[in-house]
Amino acid sequence: MTDADIKDWDDAYANGAHIPGAAGYPDRWARAARDFRAGWPDSSLDAAYGVSDRQKLDLFFPQGTSRGLVIFVHGGYWLRFDKSFWSQFATGALRQGWTVCLPSYDLAPTVRIGDITKQIGAAVMFAAQRCDGPVRLAGHSAGGHLVTRMVCDDTPLDERTLERLETIVSISGLHDLRPLRRTQMNASFSLTETGAAEESPALRAKITDCPVTAWVGAQERPEFVRQSRLLSEAWPGTRFHAEPGKHHFDVIDALEDPESGLVRTLVST
Repeated sequence: MTDADIKDWDDAYANGAHIPGAAGYPDRWARAARDFRAGWPDSSLDAAYGVSDRQKLDLFFPQGTSRGLVIFVHGGYWLRFDKSFWSQFATGALRQGWTVCLPSYDLAPTVRIGDITKQIGAAVMFAAQRCDGPVRLAGHSAGGHLVTRMVCDDTPLDERTLERLETIVSISGLHDLRPLRRTQMNASFSLTETGAAEESPALRAKITDCPVTAWVGAQERPEFVRQSRLLSEAWPGTRFHAEPGKHHFDVIDALEDPESGLVRTLVST
């Protein structure tokens, strides 16, 4: 599909409108996350990594010696949600022996997407200082964009943290932000053509040899499949994987299963 084939850009990037029962997912996520936090007592919640109320993160610790740090960055088009909806998705990596961090961040239109990139960089460095060993990053949707931004040529990470990165998994990530200028969401993003290109991982050079996987649900909107394939074409060596039968909202469920292909890709490669 080319740009000329798309008549309605808002629909092209609308996930919930094409997922049965989509309206029920946020409440389901929030309940599962609340139950998980209540049942996993070895944690450090609401640690401040920045100055605003939303610049806080949760750390969950595995049983026994930690193998390293996994950071999961949530999605929501940089417009909604926070870490409290996603705690349960730490389960798979925790069961594999990894410390897991989930950060919140400020949202558009209060801040620009570039500001959020810098905040995630601060969160990654803050968490890395509190956990020894390698660092692995995963993010969903907008979070997939944010974790891949960490290895672009203008990375907000310091050299020490960058050297510890072992794996990045962008799940249904957005890697070229220029099409979003054609959506109504840009009223909140205020992306210019230049700004969108600057914030697009697929248009920037990757500066490390850290392995990257672009993971997407095979039943997602065509634009999301294209966005993942685009990163694999732009960054040599990047793996593209379309998970059969999964859409934008359930593709992350595999993070709860320590034996799933998604978790193995994140923590075992």
